[in-house]
Amino acid sequence: MKTASSMRDDLAKLYEDLRAGRVDRKDVKEMTNIAGKIISSAAVQVKYFAERKERPDIAFLNEPESR
Repeated sequence: MKTASSMRDDLAKLYEDLRAGRVDRKDVKEMTNIAGKIISSAAVQVKYFAERKERPDIAFLNEPESR
């Protein structure tokens, strides 16, 4: 997972796997917890740069050209 878009894709696949019974709920809970922490840390960066009136270059939030 290199971008927020790829994380969304991964989480959608994880949701499908959970509904199909291919993955354990405990594992899904841990994975979504980690995803939430990654998103929160990116949000902190964005807020920091906004306060400084700067434009951040956060690779995780950049969309790939091919999307």
